[in-house]
Amino acid sequence: MSAAGRAAALGMSHVLLEKTDHLSDTIYKYQKGKHVMATPSNLVLRSDMDFDAGKREAILGIWDEQTAGHGVNVKKDAEVVKVEGQKGDFTISLKNGEKVEAETIVLSIGTQGNPNMLRCPGADHPMIQYQLDDPGEYFDEHITVIGSGDAGIENALGLAADDAQRNVVTILNRRDSFARAKAANVSLLEEAEKDGRISVRRETSPAEVRDGELVLETRDGQETIKCDRIIARTGSQPPRKFVEEMGIEFSSDDPGAFPKLTPAFETTTPGIHVIGALAGYPLIKHCMNQGYDVIEFLNGNTELKPADEPILEEKFAPLPGNHSVDHWLEVFNTKVQVFQDLSPLQLRELMLDSTVHSYEPGEAIFRRNEPGSSLFTIAQGSVAVEVNPNDPSITVPIEEGSIFGEVGLISGRRRGSTIRAAEPVVAVELARNAALKLIATSAGAAAAVNRIAIERQLLQMFGSGLTPRDIAPLVEAAEVLEVKAGQVLIQEGDEDKDVYIIRRGSMIVEKDIGGRPVFLSYLPAGSYVGEMAAIDGSKRTATVKAAIKAEAIRLPGEAFVALLDSNPKLRETALTQMEGRRKTNAFIESRKDKFEDVVDLYSQTAQFLVDEGLGEATDVLLIDEKLCIGCDNCERACADAHEGLSRLDREAGRTYAHLHVPTSCRHCEHPHCMADCPPNAIKRGPDGEVVIDDTCIGCGNCQRNCPYGVIRMDPAPPKKPSLLSWLFFGAGPGPGEASYKWRKTHGDPEQPKQAIKCDMCSGIDGGPACVRACPTGAAIRVSPDKFLTFTKLTEEVE
Repeated sequence: MSAAGRAAALGMSHVLLEKTDHLSDTIYKYQKGKHVMATPSNLVLRSDMDFDAGKREAILGIWDEQTAGHGVNVKKDAEVVKVEGQKGDFTISLKNGEKVEAETIVLSIGTQGNPNMLRCPGADHPMIQYQLDDPGEYFDEHITVIGSGDAGIENALGLAADDAQRNVVTILNRRDSFARAKAANVSLLEEAEKDGRISVRRETSPAEVRDGELVLETRDGQETIKCDRIIARTGSQPPRKFVEEMGIEFSSDDPGAFPKLTPAFETTTPGIHVIGALAGYPLIKHCMNQGYDVIEFLNGNTELKPADEPILEEKFAPLPGNHSVDHWLEVFNTKVQVFQDLSPLQLRELMLDSTVHSYEPGEAIFRRNEPGSSLFTIAQGSVAVEVNPNDPSITVPIEEGSIFGEVGLISGRRRGSTIRAAEPVVAVELARNAALKLIATSAGAAAAVNRIAIERQLLQMFGSGLTPRDIAPLVEAAEVLEVKAGQVLIQEGDEDKDVYIIRRGSMIVEKDIGGRPVFLSYLPAGSYVGEMAAIDGSKRTATVKAAIKAEAIRLPGEAFVALLDSNPKLRETALTQMEGRRKTNAFIESRKDKFEDVVDLYSQTAQFLVDEGLGEATDVLLIDEKLCIGCDNCERACADAHEGLSRLDREAGRTYAHLHVPTSCRHCEHPHCMADCPPNAIKRGPDGEVVIDDTCIGCGNCQRNCPYGVIRMDPAPPKKPSLLSWLFFGAGPGPGEASYKWRKTHGDPEQPKQAIKCDMCSGIDGGPACVRACPTGAAIRVSPDKFLTFTKLTEEVE
């Protein structure tokens, strides 16, 4: 429409072919009353048609009026079925049999007509729909929206907007954050979640659609919810077959790839230009600017620069050499691995959300233990990673074109090392959401990040002087697998030989003894398993399954053995570890007649602890009920160490046998509480502790996201009188947490609530106060890989 408007303004012969009986079908299909955003706000609109943020109906009305007023030649109900010919002589065949002759074609057909369908049992169920026209049509329904982009969020908000409709609305996001969506939409969703109008299920996907219900695959296993209607907004793909029939080439074989384009939007078929979502640039303002620009190019205005040129000029100005925007975009596109599959339009859009830096040799880019979750790419130069905090001279290089900072991006941990420029460096820094969006929308970027992350994990795990070249065959053959909670990764008795690295989540190892699964060990993220069968060719001696939703890297057994054969030191290490596992199996076999109830008790206790969160914990508080005397010293000590508010509830939680898991933070390997923290107030400390800093705004997102109920929202309590004042004069509430009544009476009523949780007494000498205050030693803090081990079982038997 914008292109046709510009052609009309310039007096160029043109026709705008609309498939339907109205203009702008994509906007027309937005839900009724939808607020349409005009982002990016700092980008000027370059079009003969007006556009600003507003209601769908108002925007469509303005465009109808201006299209007629500008004399745009519109042909409606003109669905194109075929394009033939060449530049200067194209024939466009319509579904109604008509033919249109054209010298040049501008394709702005979008991708919305090709939605991604659900892929699960029941995906053809009639209660699934891929379009929501009017959210006001539905009453008294349990409605689940599937999709984490803007369309899914807006549909959920529309369905939950009117309390009188009495809908129960749930939205599913298979990831832990809404990286694809606009920040404003995410804020509105979080507000609706806080108010209880929408249930937001993160790290959750549909497993099966049934009559009146939906089975969910969650991080902890399957769950069934009531469901009357499913709105699936799971994205769309370009109409590739139709486009390729015109001779147009795509950037790759990936289904989500876009056509190859010149800076003037021309495809590999001369005379055919592509703009809009099909070009990988879906925002309305961008699309309208492209429509204007492409007509200007066709009219001979070859010096025209894109509308975002002034923004990028200012952004790139501090970089060395006083080069043009085109120069730096070319450098970024050709040098940086994760940018190489991006079209020029996609790269420009990404740069609007990124920061560029130049560093002098020796200058620190970031330091060890600094908070940070952004991703850095190296466009020029190289950096040095200080791997030994006690000796900065010991470094490992990261070369031009690679990335760093991916650990903070993926896990939220503080920076693990200090990184300095080894020579003059130009780097692009992607904020966490921009990086996650890049990985989610570009298959090439995702593959590059995956490849680099796998390479570094292998080098870190196996060490032994290995170089990237040594492990290159293994990296190329590696495959990342998603493993559902409870899903078997390795089955006892099977003859496969692959080796697996636990990349995310955790696994438990069991052995069948007399028809009963005996718990052997716990494997946290960073462990590897399966090497025994690969090395000696034996059958699998135990079953390995996911304790929670996990990711594993599959390494082909033959490639793993080849690596060992070429590296004797690594082979020796692997054989030593394998020998320890063989001893475990031999012990089980030799003592199996004596285990009886002890085995059952241990295995069931271990499973109970995994169910209670040890499957993803890095540090958890346990209380031995045989030793606990109920004195509550642990709670009081916690409160006194944290400004008067306890971070644990001793009596709450569940108990199995003699072990009690109180309500206290598990410091998860991948903390759910970090998802959607607007001020990024939740960080990891140097020892793995998850802490909430003073920038917390009290939104409550972390409390809602925590599956273990260990975060509370409370205002900071008033300062208590001293312990001596309480002892001698009875002033104040005494040791421990003051009663709610006392805090309410003596506190500031305007004091806002903040999120409060265990921080493992970070920064306090002596370690966790709860453990130090326990007079009987009943309270212990353990990491699961230390507690859930075979040695505990042998101790019981002996």
